[in-house]
Amino acid sequence: MNLTTDELELPSCKYEYLDHPADVQIHSWGDNLTEAFEQAAVAMYGYMTEIDTVEIGSRQEIEAEGHDMESLLYNFLDECLYEFSAEPFFIVRKVVITEFNKEAFSIKAKLYGEEFDLEKHPQGTEVKAITYASMQVYDSEDQHELFVIIDI
Repeated sequence: MNLTTDELELPSCKYEYLDHPADVQIHSWGDNLTEAFEQAAVAMYGYMTEIDTVEIGSRQEIEAEGHDMESLLYNFLDECLYEFSAEPFFIVRKVVITEFNKEAFSIKAKLYGEEFDLEKHPQGTEVKAITYASMQVYDSEDQHELFVIIDI
C-alpha cells in the first residue's frame, strides 16, 4: 500500500490516562472535537501496546453512528477496538477522521498502523470494552475534550 507523506506524519500527543479503581479513564483533547476523538482512539491503542513500536504500513477504514455524542464516541471507539480484536489484529498508530457530522452523529475515519506482532509490539493491557460510565464530551468554543472509561 502506498501512503502519502501526510498519511505518515504523526500528530502530537493530546491525551492522558487517569486513575480509576478497576479500569482506565482516558482523557483526550484537541483543537476541535474531531481531534479529541482521534486522540481518544490512539490513547486506547496506546494502552494495548507501546504505541511508539507501531509503524504505519497500512490503512483500514471504519464508520460509526450514534443517536447522541456519547453514543457516537462509544460506537467509534468500539469500531476501533473491533479492528484490533478481529484478524488480522490491526494495531493503530494514527487515526484521521475524514467525516464528522455532529448533527447526524456519524463518523468516517482512516486508521493507520500494522498487524499486531508479539515479536515487535509489547503486549500491554487487554481492553475488553468501552463503557458509558462517567463518559463526558465537552465541545465549546474554548474546550474540546473527552473523558471515557475503558474496561480492562
